[in-house]
Amino acid sequence: MSHSHNKIVLWRHGQTDWNIANRFQGSTDIPLNETGISQVTRAGKLLTGLSPTQIISSDLSRAYSTAKALADLIGLEIKKDKRLRETDGGNWEGKTGDVIRETDIENFIRWIDGDDNPAGDVGERRSDVAARATAAIYEALEGKTNQTLVVATHGGTARCILGSMLNLPMTTWGSIGGLSNAAWSIISTTPKGWNLVEHNSGSLPEPIFGEESGGEK
Repeated sequence: MSHSHNKIVLWRHGQTDWNIANRFQGSTDIPLNETGISQVTRAGKLLTGLSPTQIISSDLSRAYSTAKALADLIGLEIKKDKRLRETDGGNWEGKTGDVIRETDIENFIRWIDGDDNPAGDVGERRSDVAARATAAIYEALEGKTNQTLVVATHGGTARCILGSMLNLPMTTWGSIGGLSNAAWSIISTTPKGWNLVEHNSGSLPEPIFGEESGGEK
């Protein structure tokens, strides 16, 4: 039986001043800084090599500006979707990691350890982020095949998407390494579900040769 073949490129936004200051950005709309603009310009040129068919983006400016660096090169429209936003950090938004540890250490440790508690007491749970973001992705791919969908999003949201779509237990999502600014991860469909192809990449995928002695020749 044939199955749809699609590829998803989860692309984290470029650098912001809050990234450098280690502030929890969450749903706060912080723009790219000059370094971030350079990063997404370079990354956008590389990603044209994947021949994207669709681009969807968080509506926050740091993600949309990232998506635009690619869209302008290939002439695709960007569909903004607030479901691709970063985790709402509640009372943690705008605070540095040091301050969060000083003021809310118990809740922060639980959250870092992979519990499904709300970020910053009144923010979002990981399960909520995963549900909304994956819904946006599945909606974009519904009824389509042979798609290369670029998703311009955020580091925490990308991790939730990966953990959910790869069917990993939530307590292990923290073991998925973070995405560098303007780097991406790629997952693709197989008959058994989604498969991680590349993670935290800043170059185009290379073929996998000799995997379990049954890879490409």
